[in-house]
Order: sequence, then structure tokens, then C-alpha cells
Amino acid sequence: MKQSVKSSETEENIDIYFTRPLGLLLTLFYKALNIHPNVVTVIGIAIGILSAYMFYFADLYHNILGVLLLTLANLHDSADGQLARLTGKKTLIGRMLDGFSSNAIFTCIYIAIVFRIYNENIPFLSCTWQMWGFLLCLLAGVFGHSRQCAVADYYRQIHLFFLKGKEGSELDTSEAQTPIVDEAIKNKRWVELAFFFNYRNYCRSQEKVTPEFQKFYKAYLAMEIKPEALREEFLAGSRPLIKWTNFLTYNWRAITLFVACLANIAWLYPLIEFTLFNVVRSYMRNKHEALCKRMYDKYMAKC
Repeated sequence: MKQSVKSSETEENIDIYFTRPLGLLLTLFYKALNIHPNVVTVIGIAIGILSAYMFYFADLYHNILGVLLLTLANLHDSADGQLARLTGKKTLIGRMLDGFSSNAIFTCIYIAIVFRIYNENIPFLSCTWQMWGFLLCLLAGVFGHSRQCAVADYYRQIHLFFLKGKEGSELDTSEAQTPIVDEAIKNKRWVELAFFFNYRNYCRSQEKVTPEFQKFYKAYLAMEIKPEALREEFLAGSRPLIKWTNFLTYNWRAITLFVACLANIAWLYPLIEFTLFNVVRSYMRNKHEALCKRMYDKYMAKC
């Protein structure tokens, strides 16, 4: 069902041949039961948190369970989006829950790793990890995972916006969320406020690290006639970066986690996430910002 997939341009082979087909089976199952996509997301979060607990243990049995459960959680992450597109039940709350699910699950994974390696020796040293493990996972989570996923998701949505238009993308702005936040405050809908306030800050964090895109995007929206050549040129520059957005999302992050835990060197996962994954994030951001500056200078600077 093509209508359940965002775009083949933003999918990698693991998603196309494994995650999406199996996720579609879950989608059809939950659709037959008339389950709302947001409920599917919550089920996926619960499974993901359970998988995190398995990674606390160092034995192979628990770690294999962790791999299977986290894979199942990811299939639910695929299924909720496909279900939303098939049923037309796409909501802002659903998008916020989707982003929250990854952070919630991997936060629990970091906590599990902290306790798992707490009394293990730091390689080449005589001391144990203890609070150093906590610091490593804190750096990987706050200055690695959350920022990497945010910018990767943003660039995917930007690409989809220029590829399929506003209806085919979930590209948002913090400015658009402010009236929603104000409305929630006015009507004292505190649970909704927590979600919307956090989502507005999420959008602001994406905008803060992409100043060249913000300038280009505002100028593009203000254009009365949007040249097709501009759109095609932007997509041509964006396509080579999609593989890096995919690298910074679930698949390669999970593979790194699985290898590190199964090999019983769990500390390697947060270390690689904080180093290698951040290098990729910086490279991708710099290339995308350079693309936006080049496009602005070519098409809008003289306007």
C-alpha cells in the first residue's frame, strides 16, 4: 500500500525491505481492530522500555531478548505512522508522541547501560566506570542522540516538503505552535500544554541550528512564483544527504547498540554515539546549510 509510505527517497534498504513490510502487517492488524495510531505508539514505547531492561543484563539470553523487543518496538514505530496515513488519523499529538517515544526508550537504554557497566573496569585503567559511565551516557543522550535525531528528522521533513509539498511533509515552525500553546494555557488543558510546549521548544531547537535554511525557507515561502528549477536543484543537493539522515535515525544506532551489548562491551555504544554520530551530524548540518546559502544567493539575494 503506497499510501502508507512517506517516500522511497527518505527510506533506506533496511526500512524498505524489512521494517516497512513487517510494520505494514502490524498496521493491518491494528487497523482491523480499529486501534488508534497513538495507542500503537504507546504500545511501542512500553515494548521499547521493556527491551531497555534486558540490556541491563550481561548474559546473551537477556540481550537477545532485548534485540528482539527493541526491533518489535521499532516495527510499532513504523506501524503507527503507516496506520495514521492509511486511516487519515494524523494528529500533532501523534507526531509529538512519535518523537517522544525514541527519547523515552533510549533514555531507559542509557540508564540500563549505566547500571550494567557501573562496576566494570574502564578499559586500560584499574578503576571502574561508576559515575564515569553516567557521565558518558548523559553526554551521549543529551549532546548526541536527541540533537542528532532532531536535525535528521528536520532534514527529512524539509526534503519531503520540496518533494511532495506541505501535505506530504510534517515540516513545522515554532511560530505556528505558539497560538496552540496559548490556547492550551487559556483553557487550562495542562496535559496538552506539556506536549505542545515541549514540541514548540523542539521546533525552536531545530530552527536554532539551521539559520541559513531559515533565511532560505522564509524567502521561498514569500515568492509569488516558485521556479520549478529551484525546487529540482534543491532536491538534487538534498538527496545525497538523505543517507546521513538515515544513519542518524534508528537503524544504524540500533545496530551499534546490538553489537556492543551482544559483545558485552556496552560502554562502546554511548562512546560511538557521542563521537562518530556527532561527526556525521556536524558534516550533514554544514553541507545542508551550505546548500541553503547557495540556493538563497542564487535565487533570492537579488529580490
